[in-house]
Amino acid sequence: MIVILSLLFLAACQVESKETTASDSEEIKVENQDEEIILKNAPERAISLNQHVTEIMLALGLEDRMVGTAYLDDAIHPDFKDAYEKVPVLAEQYPSQENILAEEPDFIYGGWESAFQNEAAGSRKELEQFGIASYLHESSNKKNPQLEDIFQDIENIGKIFQEEDAAETLINEMQSKVQEIKKNIPDTEKKEVFVYDSGDSAPLTAGQNFLNTLIEIGGAENIFGDLNKGWATVSWEEVAEADPDEIIIIDYGDTSVEDKKTFLNNHSVMKELKAVKEEDFTVIPLSEASEGIRAPEALEKIVDGIY
Repeated sequence: MIVILSLLFLAACQVESKETTASDSEEIKVENQDEEIILKNAPERAISLNQHVTEIMLALGLEDRMVGTAYLDDAIHPDFKDAYEKVPVLAEQYPSQENILAEEPDFIYGGWESAFQNEAAGSRKELEQFGIASYLHESSNKKNPQLEDIFQDIENIGKIFQEEDAAETLINEMQSKVQEIKKNIPDTEKKEVFVYDSGDSAPLTAGQNFLNTLIEIGGAENIFGDLNKGWATVSWEEVAEADPDEIIIIDYGDTSVEDKKTFLNNHSVMKELKAVKEEDFTVIPLSEASEGIRAPEALEKIVDGIY
């Protein structure tokens, strides 16, 4: 009887071992930029480049599988400050490929195409030759991105790291927040909005980018939403002619929000606009204007600012 029980136990162990081996051998497949990423195992030594994708990684609880990060636009989201401090910061902006390879990563997650330029990580094909898989955040690299595009990126990262439940939870939380915010949008005539990113002689503004999407979700209209590009330089005269009800100022870089407001208040054309005179300004940090977990926060600020 003891011998039989022992054999049954060993057989059970062998079955369990085979099942585990079969599970481990299942490939992870994800579509990204018209290419298929195929992984034998979930990454264990990942590097994130650009803040909005870093925050997605942290929101999914992946800090213990990160060997590096780089390129913040502003302060990391306070909810993930402790997790962020566990991850080595490789560079203030993009680290060189040499610095990246020194960390022996198995996965690179880039927020913008610039992350995979020669001056940074190098091309994705080149990284593949080093045995490093990569993912480019699709919603940040397409015209007219929607919330669903961000959710697809989050779902893909969850699948790559085999954290599908965490990804689903994060998406559901974001969707719920957006729905709650939309309840506070009054049924009134659409307000018109001008996005001021930067520029003195001519302003850089939002065309069909993610801010345009948030403005539309907020029940308003971007005065340059018909431009067939993400960001575009226009003229001050065009802004004045549109006479927007609200001005969204993007907060980043060396020029402070106060400096931008002062510039608008003193500009020969802009100072005559009602929105400038009444200081109808809404400030959005660059990290919130990107296609990441802060989308509900940015939407809430836009809605509160407009109405």
